[in-house]
Amino acid sequence: MLDIRLIREKPDFVRERLATRGADDAEKIDELLKVDADRRKTETELQQLQAERNRLSKEIGAKKSKGAATADLGAEVKKIGQKIVDLEQRAGDFDERQRNLLLEIPNVPHESIPIGKDASANRLVREWGNKPEIGGEVLDHVALGEKLKLLDLERATKLSGSGFICFTGAGARLERALINFMIDLHTREHGYTEVAPPFLVRRDCMIGTSQLPKFESDMYGLENGELFLAPTAEVPVTNLYREEILALSDLPKKFVAYTPCFRREAGSAGRETRGIIRVHQFDKVEMVKITVAEKSHEELESLVTDAERVLQLLELPYRVIELCTGDLGFGSAKTYDIEVWSPGQAAYLEVSSCSNFEEYQARRMNLRYKGADGKNKFAHTLNGSGLALPRLFAALIENFQQPDGPIRIPEKLQPYFGTSEIR
Repeated sequence: MLDIRLIREKPDFVRERLATRGADDAEKIDELLKVDADRRKTETELQQLQAERNRLSKEIGAKKSKGAATADLGAEVKKIGQKIVDLEQRAGDFDERQRNLLLEIPNVPHESIPIGKDASANRLVREWGNKPEIGGEVLDHVALGEKLKLLDLERATKLSGSGFICFTGAGARLERALINFMIDLHTREHGYTEVAPPFLVRRDCMIGTSQLPKFESDMYGLENGELFLAPTAEVPVTNLYREEILALSDLPKKFVAYTPCFRREAGSAGRETRGIIRVHQFDKVEMVKITVAEKSHEELESLVTDAERVLQLLELPYRVIELCTGDLGFGSAKTYDIEVWSPGQAAYLEVSSCSNFEEYQARRMNLRYKGADGKNKFAHTLNGSGLALPRLFAALIENFQQPDGPIRIPEKLQPYFGTSEIR
């Protein structure tokens, strides 16, 4: 969440930057400032009453030592005590209301990103690789999957309903090979520490990484909303050090994790819902970084490079897009999307979204580090898919389909898959 001092001291700046997102948060800012003023006024009154009670208590003690009457002063102290109880309740209510409002306000976009109302204003950063020339008819991943028995969507629907996948045979082996390949790449070559976190996370963790309260309807909740199926490994991994103070020498921390991801939202009707492009449950390898403020945007660039390396080694053409203010995620200050080419869709598909949240998430989870000056500071958190399946799966089999029927396995993936092609 945002620093209340930033909103208090620069309200016009915050309003203007949030307005570039395309949402009208001005009323929330105005309400927040009023609640903040009431909270501070109440706390000042509370401090004054506590000081007066302490003064009277000392006076009572002095009079008692001299044998003087203290009944009137005692009654006054009792009256003040009741006022303090009432003010503490009011202050607590204002504090809770202020926090709830802060949780509803998105992050301020970084000044370097393009300003625009939607994806049409996103900026192309770079492209890599050449789109394949596929002889004959270009099949999409559904046709390829059915032809080579890589997946069984009909039986997945029978098991769990629409929006789920059942990989079979070589398809299940390819999914596992991709996960292992990416985990090994990020740990052995990019310096990340592997984590295997729980797939269920507490409500506080979901609030910490800003999935809640904004996107609660998209999440799978259990135990009356106190426990959730992880929508991404970002949630458990970023929260590993919540409510802790890290040593400066421990930063940056770099983690990579595989988890299945669970999300209720499955897209609007249309071609994107065909097959395995947008589903309720999918596998993903996620990269997470915790770092100091001064290095976070440098770490973002290297995070993108690490995600790109997966596609380069898999010989898949892709492009990197910098998101504009209107297309930015709720908690992000700056985001790059990596999109892989899908011949079957004749379009690019997002397989990674690499974001710098700056201190927005760390404030929500009270994640800090001790700076060189000895002061505690909020860490900056980053995450990015490294990469997300099953879009990667779909793009791979579409790009490497051969005119005579089989699917070629990229050289770097062959040791994980076991053979050079799928027939």
